[in-house]
Amino acid sequence: MRVLIVSRKQFFAVSAFCIMFLSGLLFGIHAAAEFASAGDSRILPIYRVACTDDEDRRIALTFDVAWTNSDLSEITEILDKYQAKATFFCTGSWLDDYPEDAKSLFNAGHDVQNHSDRHPHVAEMDTASLLADTDACSQKIKALTGMQPDLYRAPYGEYDNEMMAALEGAGMQVIQWDVDSRDWQEETTVSRIVSNVRKHTRPGSILLFHVDAKPGCTPEALDQILQDFSKDGYSFVLVRDLIYPADASRIDSQGEQHPISPNA
Repeated sequence: MRVLIVSRKQFFAVSAFCIMFLSGLLFGIHAAAEFASAGDSRILPIYRVACTDDEDRRIALTFDVAWTNSDLSEITEILDKYQAKATFFCTGSWLDDYPEDAKSLFNAGHDVQNHSDRHPHVAEMDTASLLADTDACSQKIKALTGMQPDLYRAPYGEYDNEMMAALEGAGMQVIQWDVDSRDWQEETTVSRIVSNVRKHTRPGSILLFHVDAKPGCTPEALDQILQDFSKDGYSFVLVRDLIYPADASRIDSQGEQHPISPNA
């Protein structure tokens, strides 16, 4: 049997290395736990809705509206073709420029909701400025439709806990999406939009499109998508008709909204 003889200097060197290794390992475990804890405390918007009935194949079509109305008439014609209702998240500046279009959307049975007043980076705003901007848009929507908006989608999809708490405190449910059509990408094509939406949509999904994203792409892609999904038994509803009330639901760590049983 061979016996390994270790000098005093080597012994202390090896011991020091082991201590450093174990310390690093423990630090990593602690950091991971802290990260997980921080992640659990994050306030999330609604990305999608859990469907509790296997026969429930509802999805929500949403459009962010901030720039012009270049392809809006084409989009609404296609929605009418498939008897689909959609939620349009509009900025206050767009409402200033196209008030009659907003009225037409509402009168056609679509929903007009809040996408901020001036399309700011909300992560850079303090709470007072955020609420003032939000209220400015809400007042314009109410003046045009007679309805007080209660859904909000942040520009650029930005959010943090402070923003979420402020908007929820103001009675707004914040709506994100789980299916991004990516119709806003400069290099996009109709086939790419269709493929991307088909790949990721499931019952309870909230789909993101844009008005005036890339001329010609969104309407044509939307036509194909609605045709295919209609054959698959999907129905297209307003976000407000898909989600649960804030006080009767919970949102899990993936942003999926679930109903809370009255007896829970």
